[in-house]
Amino acid sequence: MELLNQINAVVWGPATLWLIGLTGLYLMLGLRFMPLLRIGFGFRQAIASIRSSKGEGDVSAFESLATALAATIGTGNVAGVAGAIAVGGPGAVFWMWVIAFVGMATKYAESLLAVHYREVDGLGEHVGGPMYFIRNGLGPRWAWLGVLFALFGTLAGFGIGNGVQAHEMAKALNESLAIPPLATGVVMAVLAYLVLIGGIERIGKVAEVVVPLMAAVYVVGSLVILLLHIDKIPGAFGVIFSNAFTGQAAAGGALGTVIQKGIARGIFSNEAGLGTAPIAQAAAKPGDPVLQGSVAMLGTFIDTLVICTMTALVIVASGLYDSGVQGVTLTMAAFDWGLPGGKWLVTFATVFFTGTTILGWGYYSERCLEFLVGTGGIRPFRYVWVAVVVIGSVASFDAIWTVADILNGLMAIPNLIGLLLLSGTVFRLTRAYRFDGAGSGQGG
Repeated sequence: MELLNQINAVVWGPATLWLIGLTGLYLMLGLRFMPLLRIGFGFRQAIASIRSSKGEGDVSAFESLATALAATIGTGNVAGVAGAIAVGGPGAVFWMWVIAFVGMATKYAESLLAVHYREVDGLGEHVGGPMYFIRNGLGPRWAWLGVLFALFGTLAGFGIGNGVQAHEMAKALNESLAIPPLATGVVMAVLAYLVLIGGIERIGKVAEVVVPLMAAVYVVGSLVILLLHIDKIPGAFGVIFSNAFTGQAAAGGALGTVIQKGIARGIFSNEAGLGTAPIAQAAAKPGDPVLQGSVAMLGTFIDTLVICTMTALVIVASGLYDSGVQGVTLTMAAFDWGLPGGKWLVTFATVFFTGTTILGWGYYSERCLEFLVGTGGIRPFRYVWVAVVVIGSVASFDAIWTVADILNGLMAIPNLIGLLLLSGTVFRLTRAYRFDGAGSGQGG
């Protein structure tokens, strides 16, 4: 375990954090703040695709967003936020917000490139993501970088998108309903397999129904708690902002711990810069890079600036963040403080958030493996994937979480290098786009 912690400290050291943050800032400035100015445009296009979705692709823009959110909204929104606050103090929340704002530009850019350089595989499905835009956009000389991303993406899924999620789901159900972790793992494995065998189309159909419902229930429940304790909200914001620059509430009182935990957990939650969401966005209709990038960036906004913020405010307002407990246990305690039976809301959220993440990440890792070995690897991958769901439900929490953090960082590096080298394409397509003609497929 000590070796894993040392590797994690290197992977998520200052170099990686600076690379992620500065890449997002560079893209935001190069896009002239377009991601922030076009949030309304993105929502309109996502909603419009529910009614009518034409063009080349396998799923609608909304289904691709829902699939990405299914993978993104997971244990990071419940246990991850709690962990960041417990170790880094309330100030970590501020740095989660910061990385989310610049992360919107990152998510936009990587999704735009995924659609622009996507391919059709041997099964007739649209495939894309960093491994494809690196190879097709930068040429054969850079193919090795795409291979690295696909390798890390295949492996990372078993940690961040599978083992961690299964563990948190099993833990929540065991603490709330005394359901044995192994039973949870077996049931979830069966359900995951039944959805995954239908590919992106079945995942998209499930996600477009489940994701909006689970997000709405969690946000509304959180708002009820905050309204019942509205007098605590100003103080919660106050301690978040004050601790963001002092580190006084962090373990050891280190400001670096506040920043590192906030950024790391923010990225773990919204995945901006990891290159995962573009894999789902590449399958979307109508195949308009700018339009799909505008829809994709909403994932970061919804995940961190809405859902994670709800969790954080309840925890900070409760004052339990320095109680010594972490993870989903801390979140449950905070919600129970705010509302009798509040832990059931956390249980509901954990089950659905983690369950949908297992589905979404199953698609991501499957596509990464396909890039490496072809479509022949899909069937055996699915068997291994559901087996890991069972293993994760009963495995060691600390080891799984640390491995997930390591693979997160390793995925980000090839993706960010590709983004920087292809940023000129992102800026060119965006500036040539006629936003007033949205829906016409004009990508410049």
